[in-house]
Amino acid sequence: MGSIVDEFAATHSSQFGGDTLANRRAIARAGPAARGSDDLDAPEPDIRVDEALAAALVAAQHPDLTGPISRLANGWDNVMFRLGDRHVVRLPRRSIAAGLVLHEQRWLPGIAERVHAPVPAPVRIGRPAPELGFDFPWSILPWFDGDSAADSSPAARAAAAPALAAFVTELGVPAPLDAPVNEYRGVPLATRDAAVQARFERGLPGGEALRAVWQRALAAPAWSGPPVWLHGDLHPANLVLDASAGLSAVIDFGDVCAGDPACDLATAWVTFDGAARAVFRAEVDERRATDAAMWDRARGWALVLGSAIVDTIGTEGRLGAVGVHALREVLVD
Repeated sequence: MGSIVDEFAATHSSQFGGDTLANRRAIARAGPAARGSDDLDAPEPDIRVDEALAAALVAAQHPDLTGPISRLANGWDNVMFRLGDRHVVRLPRRSIAAGLVLHEQRWLPGIAERVHAPVPAPVRIGRPAPELGFDFPWSILPWFDGDSAADSSPAARAAAAPALAAFVTELGVPAPLDAPVNEYRGVPLATRDAAVQARFERGLPGGEALRAVWQRALAAPAWSGPPVWLHGDLHPANLVLDASAGLSAVIDFGDVCAGDPACDLATAWVTFDGAARAVFRAEVDERRATDAAMWDRARGWALVLGSAIVDTIGTEGRLGAVGVHALREVLVD
């Protein structure tokens, strides 16, 4: 069997127009001329932010932290700017997700006290500033030295497996009743079936083999325990590695919520190759109660995330590669 990327290239046209995987890949390959100035690793924004706006917000609300500002990267929902040597300014870029910043502001300080891995608990809270044309909450976060795991090969990420397993289990304790609920994360997999089936119908590479993985995940008994805390988006672009490729920080808690622990365990396929996945799974099994159904659901969640990435932005760029890796790995084990 050829790779998922090879299958994609062999079975889809590269013509522009229409809403197909091939079209998104062609647009991604064409670059900024076709998509505008935004990175390939995120959907198009509906909130326009730049260095000038970030600098104005800091100067107006937190003038003691004023310093050089430079754009770092787009996330799916936010733009990050480096502020001086010690901070990051995080501004929403999509109005549909702007309210998620409030979840980070409320819940991350407590999470930071409970987990060993550094997490970006806000240093300062940013208020909506309609007078500057930006009517959304925002944050100033700590800067973490290191490299994005998305810039390392899956094999090179292996050193982070034990620490990431520790993070998932330390985070994944029963959540309070007022914890956020996310209709896209930690819910019964059956509620995601329509979206996944639509991606298959649009030509998701992997075909019947991926459908079999998905059907097995759907057949697994649903989580019957209490909702636990979830990061909700535990992929390589949200992991920072140190010089030895160990876990330096876990970032981007925009999807933090409560639900099925299998959702975060999906990182076993999204982040690692087979050898490191075995280490991660063994460490998780040692730290918390698991069963075959939980791991089957986790594999299904990896398919949900990988298919969402490939269906939305194609296979190009750092995040596109993450999506391809996830889809490939769920076919391995």
